[in-house]
Amino acid sequence: MAKPFGSPRPTTGSELAGAIVGPWADYARAAGLSVAIGVLLLAPSAFMFEVYGRVLNSRSHQTLAWLLVAAVGIYAVLELLELARSRVLRRAASLVSRKLAVRVFDASFGAGLRRHPGGSGQAPADLKAVTEFVHSPALTGLLDLPAALLVLALLYAMSAWVGALATVFVLVMLGIGLLQERLSSRPFGEAQRASLEAQLRAAGILRNAQVIESMGMGSALHRLWARSQATFMLRLAQASERAGASMAATRMVSVLQGSLLLGLAVWLAVRGELAGGGGMAIVASILGGRVAAPISQVVGQWRQIGAARAAYLRLAELLRTIPADEPGMPLPAPQGLLIADQIVARAPGGEQPILNGVSLGCRAGQLVAVIGPTGCGKSTLARVLVGIWPSEGGKVRLDGADVHAWHKSQLGPYVGYLPQGVELFDGTVAENIARFDTIRPERVRRAIEDAGIEALVASLPQGLETRIGDGGVQLSGGERQRIGLARAVYGEPRLVVLDEPNASLDEAGDLALAALLQRLKARGATVVVITHRTQLLTLAELVLVMKDGRTARFGPRDEVLAGSSASTTPRALPAGGRAGEASAPTEATR
Repeated sequence: MAKPFGSPRPTTGSELAGAIVGPWADYARAAGLSVAIGVLLLAPSAFMFEVYGRVLNSRSHQTLAWLLVAAVGIYAVLELLELARSRVLRRAASLVSRKLAVRVFDASFGAGLRRHPGGSGQAPADLKAVTEFVHSPALTGLLDLPAALLVLALLYAMSAWVGALATVFVLVMLGIGLLQERLSSRPFGEAQRASLEAQLRAAGILRNAQVIESMGMGSALHRLWARSQATFMLRLAQASERAGASMAATRMVSVLQGSLLLGLAVWLAVRGELAGGGGMAIVASILGGRVAAPISQVVGQWRQIGAARAAYLRLAELLRTIPADEPGMPLPAPQGLLIADQIVARAPGGEQPILNGVSLGCRAGQLVAVIGPTGCGKSTLARVLVGIWPSEGGKVRLDGADVHAWHKSQLGPYVGYLPQGVELFDGTVAENIARFDTIRPERVRRAIEDAGIEALVASLPQGLETRIGDGGVQLSGGERQRIGLARAVYGEPRLVVLDEPNASLDEAGDLALAALLQRLKARGATVVVITHRTQLLTLAELVLVMKDGRTARFGPRDEVLAGSSASTTPRALPAGGRAGEASAPTEATR
């Protein structure tokens, strides 16, 4: 089926602007309807002219009746045209929303990964503000400007003086609008930013309500939220006060315009210099109001215009900063050869590198244990290995392909990742384990068995169909971690990265985790485990010791733990580790 408009991927110019102007045919229809509406809005003036001229002079009831019938018919057509224009603009807004919705969501998601401000969740609201502007009174006011110019031409046809006076009033109203924009745009933008900050603070407070309540942090955090909210209210009040003054001035100019135009038209009629005679004096006053109406309407919509402009600028910056992912060439399913060579990485937005020259490598079916002191970059390494964070130097390659450049829709099913802070989502246990994809019962059962959570699932009220709430609030920390572990091994992962997988596990959980790691290796998966517990080291063929974001030692387990100076480079991989118990960790592993 043909696309409603545009191309699936913009190539030049602003991506956001291209999407907004995409339904140009609908805008053209709306503009044509606006011209027709503007012409029909002359009907009241024409009706008045005919009544004061033809009807009063002829005293014909029949003429008056037919004029009324014609006027009612024109007014009905006018309302139908207004409805048609509204529907056309709403369709254009819907097309813009459909074209941008997925792109904006993906960009917001990508910004969240990069810790960019656009990842705050504001982007969908910004898209809503932009698309609502497409069918707002502000835009219809702009579309009415061509018809207003036509009316202005009619005033010039009556008298050059009348047309000139109407033009002066239009320019004055336009100047008031521009002055209002200049005076109110800055405080309104600051109000928008303070409002977003207050919303984010409130969301964070509510999300961590239990911790805040337990440690008595509520008053301090409330003061921070109140400060942001007060800034929002102050700046909004400043913007509203300035805009209110501009709107009052606009209303005064509109009233003054009607009286002055009427007075000038009567004076010209007395002198015999008004086309159409004295009956056109009142018509001139009414037409002058029609000329100024679109500008007055636009000025009256200052808040929506300001909000739409601020939302547009934020969205444009977000889409520019987070470009659309290229689909790339489909790659075959990975086998598990993992090479990380001289990785340099920093947190998104950070200045100092967290990783600076980290290297490791292993074959499919091997387990690498990563150890080191707190803060040495182990969790950052985990994020880089699965392609969440990019590397600024070096590459992480899985079967020779860069994991960061590998499209996640292709690579994701072959990767299992368990972060330290396990995030579950509002849904059933089965949906969380199946990664909210199509649930395959046999794969879910296998993941449950691998993670050793059969008893846990059986103890839940509805088993696999139990809803666990947002963030898994219905579960304990250990239960969330074990369900997260089942999610990580769901399907046929070829690369499994586990960051402190036993941090919240009891003795039974530790045994189940050890059995799981053995099974993953037996299936040929490449496993990277970040741990502080020595019992998992007995399962590792290779050990990476990190210190200060660097590779302190890397190689076969026994040699590294014995403190051997020999290390294995990523391209000279051992065939496998030796069985047996690991020796006590050296000082570098603590």
